[in-house]
Amino acid sequence: MEDVALIAQAQAWLAEDPDPDTREELARLVDTGDHTELAARFGGTLQFGTAGLRGELGAGPMRMNRSVVIRAAAGLAAYLKKQGTPHGDDTAGLVVIGYDARHKSATFAEDTAAVMTGAGLRAAVLDRPLPTPVLAFAIRHLGAVAGVEVTASHNPPRDNGYKVYLGDGSQIVPPADAEIAAEIEAVASLAAVPRPTEGWETLGDAVLDAYLARTDAVLAKGSPRTARTVYTAMHGVGKDVLLAAFARAGFPTPELVAEQAEPDPEFPTVAFPNPEEPGAMDLAFAKARETDPDLVIANDPDADRCAAAVKDGADWRMLRGDEVGALLAAHLVRRGATGTFAESIVSSSLLGRIAEKAGLPHEETLTGFKWIARVEGLRYGYEEALGYCVDPEGVRDKDGITAALLLTELASDLKADGRTLLDLLDDLAVEHGLHATDQLSVRVQDLGIIASAMRRLREQPPTELAGLRITTAEDLTRGTEKLPPTDGLRYTLDGARVVVRPSGTEPKLKCYLEVVVPVPDKAGLPEARARAAALLERIKQDLARAAGI
Repeated sequence: MEDVALIAQAQAWLAEDPDPDTREELARLVDTGDHTELAARFGGTLQFGTAGLRGELGAGPMRMNRSVVIRAAAGLAAYLKKQGTPHGDDTAGLVVIGYDARHKSATFAEDTAAVMTGAGLRAAVLDRPLPTPVLAFAIRHLGAVAGVEVTASHNPPRDNGYKVYLGDGSQIVPPADAEIAAEIEAVASLAAVPRPTEGWETLGDAVLDAYLARTDAVLAKGSPRTARTVYTAMHGVGKDVLLAAFARAGFPTPELVAEQAEPDPEFPTVAFPNPEEPGAMDLAFAKARETDPDLVIANDPDADRCAAAVKDGADWRMLRGDEVGALLAAHLVRRGATGTFAESIVSSSLLGRIAEKAGLPHEETLTGFKWIARVEGLRYGYEEALGYCVDPEGVRDKDGITAALLLTELASDLKADGRTLLDLLDDLAVEHGLHATDQLSVRVQDLGIIASAMRRLREQPPTELAGLRITTAEDLTRGTEKLPPTDGLRYTLDGARVVVRPSGTEPKLKCYLEVVVPVPDKAGLPEARARAAALLERIKQDLARAAGI
């Protein structure tokens, strides 16, 4: 009977599927009686949350496809109308829609525009695949009530996603996510969703020009602009916008990693299109060995993240996200920035030390820019996963283009004094202590492994890691005085910190580690680094055993 019900469910879905590609896929599965694949597609519904939607492309409610996107757009439209979206005269609220270069992104964007128009809202679509920060900027710039970006960021080629912003230009947080999800659930059928074939606006170069003009505010007037860079777009949409921003700023034209310069939804040169993944930067490093730049810069495919690499001895190495976060903070402090410096709880505590020394407010938030962007008086925010908000008045989200500009300005400043980014990192370590971070990240096929590890840590919590006593153990599902509840664990140790959480966007268990080692002077740095590396490795091993992973 279960098989009969599964076939009936698939046939009902097939009857209203508007996409010939997924119709063909689903019809084949029904005809061949592939109950395993059908169960994988119809075993539930792709859940809409604070990350919006993200999943594998394919047919059925557990995959990303046009039917799922149309329902999501209809739910969002219903939510916006119930909120009493602002109207100017008799004009309905505007929803701005952007998209990356992944498979089906342009189609999902057009479907969203059609649904918004059919619901009586105004819709405007960016005219080509552009970085996510351009969409985030456009929401504030145009006074929109919401925005949608069709992207799966740095996920594998088979994935796509649907990221929702509200009118302040920041991503949704509870309770908006649950309220939108309830409206999506209430969509009875696609036939009930009006989808006109016209009536929305296509946004031309004016929005992009305004975004590029806004980048002027990121850099200091008269600052050096001499640093030479190698740049990779990681097969994404960042290249043209970054080159235009660098030309406008007067930096030398970046040397491109040609094999990764143009958008390609198959991401053929990398296993995962994420600069943090092993091997993803190999081509960029090869280009750097040829051209000997001052800095290597990478964006992820939708260009909201920025990675950097520097020459360390005879070869090149990636800077950790926490290192770039500290460098940008120190640069802004030196320039006289005022306002709150904010970071996620999984990022390095060094930012707090820098802010405290400068007399600036500092805040910690839950993971994700949906939280960082909402910090009152925000001047600078970052998270260790290569996300940096350096111009919150322009883009209330992470922005890999403006972060690249600011980092290149810093490299130019240091170059003028015969110094490098590594020299500044050494200075910060001597001034504040060596803050060394690492990550234990486990990618799984079975999500039950993650649930089991979290349950084991809660039921049998460790009392020490690497010989360091755990002084405080917090179950973040209960929330704290400053943080809302989330699925995570935080351990404070003597001279270290560990946060364990399931990823919100990938099938991963992520453990974020930090140790702080005092440094008496520059001569003591090698010994401090060796001690920190040894501690991090032992914490990793002990934590893996405790979690059973």
